[in-house]
Amino acid sequence: MNFFEIVNPHLASLTDNERTLFDFVIKHMNAIKGMSIREVAAETFVSTATFIRFVKKIGFSGYSEFITVIKYTDLDQQQDVEPKPFVVNQKDYREEYLKNIQESVRVIRPETLHRITRKMSEHPDIFFFTKGISKHAAEYINYLYTMAGFKVHYPRDSDYRTMAMAQVNANSLVFIMTYDGNDGELLSMMNKFVEQPKKPLLVSVTEADNNMIQNLSDINLYIFTDDVKINNQDISSRISTIAIMELILYQWMEDYGE
Repeated sequence: MNFFEIVNPHLASLTDNERTLFDFVIKHMNAIKGMSIREVAAETFVSTATFIRFVKKIGFSGYSEFITVIKYTDLDQQQDVEPKPFVVNQKDYREEYLKNIQESVRVIRPETLHRITRKMSEHPDIFFFTKGISKHAAEYINYLYTMAGFKVHYPRDSDYRTMAMAQVNANSLVFIMTYDGNDGELLSMMNKFVEQPKKPLLVSVTEADNNMIQNLSDINLYIFTDDVKINNQDISSRISTIAIMELILYQWMEDYGE
């Protein structure tokens, strides 16, 4: 009984106001599990009746089940003490570092690459949407694709991302690059793209765990990396993201370049 598996089929039908409520829930799940419906409604500036309608629309019978599933989802994540194959805590990071890059590239199927490069051969507007530490990798990726002659859009903060979204159309190629595949802002963005009458080709680059951005994408590419923090800050490698995006560009050069 996982929160994300329950709500995912209902996301495309949410209104703008309901997406705002959903973003709040995603960002404050840990706090919400200890709050009453009146407290949550007050925090989101809606009536309790409105929040109940929202809860039912995303797949729950009522507020009680909604809270219970959030608690179980959080408990499952805390009790998952077995190291996952895509997040490995090792003392010898050098060997694991190289394995992660190799695995991220190895699992991409050739037909997936060709599907992306076919779209690139049409020379669409290419959009890079990303946040957090992935933004630093995106700077280099933006440089590569720009030098290759593509019309690239890389909005670097929330306001610019909002403006760039209005420029996305059916002919666009959109890359969502985020290790956390459940980011509220990027999820809201994905939902709007999916709802467009003629949506763009959506390619996400996320962690290898099941996540909501992955499920909304036309194509999802996985990155494998060690979970590394220093001074409570995430410094997990994004080299795998760069490797994947370089591979796509080099495949385009092989397929369609001079």
